Amino acid sequence: MGPVEYMVIEFAGNQFSGDIVPALNELTDNGIIRIIDLLFVKKDSEGNVTLYELEEIGDDAAAAFDNLDGEIDNLLNEEDGMIVAEKLEPNSSAGIWVFEHVWATRLRDAIVASNGRVVDNARIPAPVVQAALEAVGISDE
Repeated sequence: MGPVEYMVIEFAGNQFSGDIVPALNELTDNGIIRIIDLLFVKKDSEGNVTLYELEEIGDDAAAAFDNLDGEIDNLLNEEDGMIVAEKLEPNSSAGIWVFEHVWATRLRDAIVASNGRVVDNARIPAPVVQAALEAVGISDE
């Protein structure tokens, strides 16, 4: 298995439309990522929280995920959803995605085969990269 990551995407006004699903489908269809689990969190204007598995979000919203390649393994639980809910603005919703970086498995195999090991790894936030580029006079556009 390649590196596994999670991502939380918030939607203001509880307006999840499924518009991001084609991008997710492209990533899974091309073998770049594999969706391992997902969970939906909804926080109403009074702060009440509801958690939804994919099969519980309703036919219209779930239909957007019909062609999404992946495994839904119930890896995410209620505690995970409540931790995310604490960070959400009132009257918003979020999708929590756990996914594997499938593209990295070949690199991992090459590292292992060459008797190497990863001794550090971190994701650098986009604003930090942007600031570093600007500091040396490079535009990312």
